[in-house]
Amino acid sequence: MLKNKEWFGAWFDSPYYHILYKHRDDKEARGFIDHLITYFHFSAQDRIMDLACGKGRHAIYLNKKGLDVVGLDLSPQNIAHASKFENERLKFYVHDMRQPWPGNKFDYVLNLFTSFGYFENKGENQQAIQAIASGMVPGGQLLIDFLNPYTVINNMVPEEVKTINGITFHIQKSVEGEFIVKDINFEHLGRAYHFQEKVKAIRRLNFMEYFKNANLELIDLFGDYKLNSYIAEKSERMIFVLRK
Repeated sequence: MLKNKEWFGAWFDSPYYHILYKHRDDKEARGFIDHLITYFHFSAQDRIMDLACGKGRHAIYLNKKGLDVVGLDLSPQNIAHASKFENERLKFYVHDMRQPWPGNKFDYVLNLFTSFGYFENKGENQQAIQAIASGMVPGGQLLIDFLNPYTVINNMVPEEVKTINGITFHIQKSVEGEFIVKDINFEHLGRAYHFQEKVKAIRRLNFMEYFKNANLELIDLFGDYKLNSYIAEKSERMIFVLRK
């Protein structure tokens, strides 16, 4: 059961989350998905899970390419929005990735755009990886697209102000222990708001330990959305491809 103290339960379900990030680069995201379609050679018979799918934009795009996709997300608001686009080969469900998926198993699981690392401890991270693996067919493949903690921390801008839809967001970034923290403060309609994002700066070796414990084999490690090789000190991303 979701705990009240978990920041992502409130923030991802808030309309302000989608306002702040409305300008995310859809062109780059679709380009990445196109690279993945080519890389994995998806077929119409494959079952694909978009894990932590948000409002479903990537699942919807994959489905438009003729693929069978299930989108899962913790936020009921996100799933309510995404469900408007459902069809026979596109379904959305509220689901916590720490829990095993109770339905049919998947050929591919995609966890895109840093949708991991939100949990407080290693045990929950391991629980999530093992739950994901349990929902895959033997030989199925998992992609986890995560930030590269080395470059994020080294290039961090401590303070930023953004005005979007008439709302001025004051954003402060810091490193607190093992977490990269973003504090978001703003006022709207006479009320002050504060939200916080906390993403654990999980290093590559920590991920490898999680994968080993879940009997997942690393196939590839990419460093950006064009699927170039990962370079620890330079790459923008850590994009893991694993096989069960």
